[in-house]
Amino acid sequence: IHNPFNLPCSLIFMFYIKIITSRRVVVGMCDAELIGKKFYEENLQLDVKESFYKSEKIYSEKEAIEILQNMKKEDATFNLVGEKTIKIAIKAEIITENEVGTIQEIPYALVLL
Repeated sequence: IHNPFNLPCSLIFMFYIKIITSRRVVVGMCDAELIGKKFYEENLQLDVKESFYKSEKIYSEKEAIEILQNMKKEDATFNLVGEKTIKIAIKAEIITENEVGTIQEIPYALVLL
């Protein structure tokens, strides 16, 4: 597997990304292992629905960064879930660490550009 950032093997992974075009472009991206899971904390819920997130499989960190940066140019809205996805979004300059929340220790970010 191509590893342009020389990350440990545990950080080489697969993402799911779905781009929905309506009035705005909406990008849903999550770590593949989170698909179909729900997380709860106090009055918050994080539902990583297959119908929303599961579409195109991304195996390359470089490809994921390029897609996010291209969608940022389109003034997209981003729904990002999972540790690896959040790290990619930070590298792509979609979000900063200060914009990340957690539910049951699962990081997420919602961005409206």
